[in-house]
Amino acid sequence: MRGLLCWPLLAWLLLLQPWETQLQVAGPRCHTGPLDLVFVIDSSRSVRPFEFETVRQFLVGLLHGLNVGPNATRVGVIQYSSQVQSVFPLGAFSRPEDMERAIRALVPLAQGTMTGLAIQYAMNVAFSVAEGARPPEERVPRVAVIVTDGRPQDRVAEVAAQARARGIEIYAVGVQRADVGSLRAMASHPLDEHVFLVESFDLIQEFGLQFQGRLCVRDLCNGVDHGCEFQCVSEGLSYRCLCPEGRQLQPDGKSCNRCREGHVDLVLLVDGSKSVRPQNFELVKRFVNQIVDFLDVSPDGTRVGLVQFSSRVRTEFPLGRYGTAAEVKQAVLAVEYMERGTMTGLALRHMVEHSFSEAQGARPRALNVPRVGLVFTDGRSQDDISVWAARAKEEGIVMYAVGVGKAVEEELREIASEPAELHVSYSPDFSTMTHLLENLRGSICPEEGISAGTELRSPCECESLVEFQGRTLGVFLNGSLAQLTARLEDLENQLANQQ
Repeated sequence: MRGLLCWPLLAWLLLLQPWETQLQVAGPRCHTGPLDLVFVIDSSRSVRPFEFETVRQFLVGLLHGLNVGPNATRVGVIQYSSQVQSVFPLGAFSRPEDMERAIRALVPLAQGTMTGLAIQYAMNVAFSVAEGARPPEERVPRVAVIVTDGRPQDRVAEVAAQARARGIEIYAVGVQRADVGSLRAMASHPLDEHVFLVESFDLIQEFGLQFQGRLCVRDLCNGVDHGCEFQCVSEGLSYRCLCPEGRQLQPDGKSCNRCREGHVDLVLLVDGSKSVRPQNFELVKRFVNQIVDFLDVSPDGTRVGLVQFSSRVRTEFPLGRYGTAAEVKQAVLAVEYMERGTMTGLALRHMVEHSFSEAQGARPRALNVPRVGLVFTDGRSQDDISVWAARAKEEGIVMYAVGVGKAVEEELREIASEPAELHVSYSPDFSTMTHLLENLRGSICPEEGISAGTELRSPCECESLVEFQGRTLGVFLNGSLAQLTARLEDLENQLANQQ
């Protein structure tokens, strides 16, 4: 019984300590490696003076638990209500004492609650190099902690999605009257690790302790040259490398396998209509980049182009523009959502007439590089698709159709090549569509061990017949009947030797 009574007593003793002390009892200052950290503090009129004082003490206590410095953690603070005010930028101070002085001098704005405006400011200004953030190429993690007590008076989902797409990890901390739906719309995934809701400002230090612990476990991946190709995950005193879904970790423990035969010209047609919604469009871009992860992108391997469509069609980047997977993925993340209608037929026409042209970077037909089109849509087309869906296949383009949500099965089947079972994929929800990756990988990646060179394949395979017809027709048209006869005899001899 005595042991059971000790825990409530300890809890009360913790609550009686100043907030700065509570955030330091967890242990010594943790060394997180380089980090750019911005606190976004709600100082609207609904936050009463004594509650704001609690937030002030929370910030001061958390600062003393961080490894602050120009080459370690840089900290910035902004407050917002109906407007946004920078308390101090990331590059202003390198000592916790100077930051504490600025925080203690902070005067609340005491107006409305424009949380979306604050996120936009953090994304465009607070995390800019001019304000002291490290350049993106240095790959220093960017973390925003939003502390709010109410429902936003503006829209937060779209701008938060944009911030996350730019690599900002968002923690959403709600106090008392905070709207849980808004917190979830703002925060990074997984939500159970990035959304915190506390009953009162007095308990906000609980988040501080958890957040400080989260920063400490990031140490190894951020502090060492781990060499992971895709993702590094810290595990206690060690770390491990992960590969995207559909790819396997290689024996070196760092690199991920790719398609060995990556000679493909791949054009992605992405639905940017208003029914997709901004947050789902960000998920689509992430999905596209997961496809890119399993491709061997290079000028001589796989070339990737991206087209977005709604009521109009826009080439985001053509096949010939980027020569590495990293360049393609960066370009995908920079794509801006179009909204409006769903003109899938117009998009198919654009793909057939422009996207696979040599001017756009497609390789000449004589090289026999497979041409693959992948259409991603979430609803019924507002124009006719039949003519250009058929035309695409007549032009030799292998078509895949990926549908989500309210996508129409008969349209997906009409777009896709035969058999539909291998070329049509569907997911009921944007958040669960990653399960389609393995199917697409098996379809787009040629099978292991099959060469695209002159290796003889089974004469009964359709691809072999088409290739044979193309080569022999070319020879015949060049007027060399003797060469054609010799080639036929050579093929017959090879077949006889295999039997």
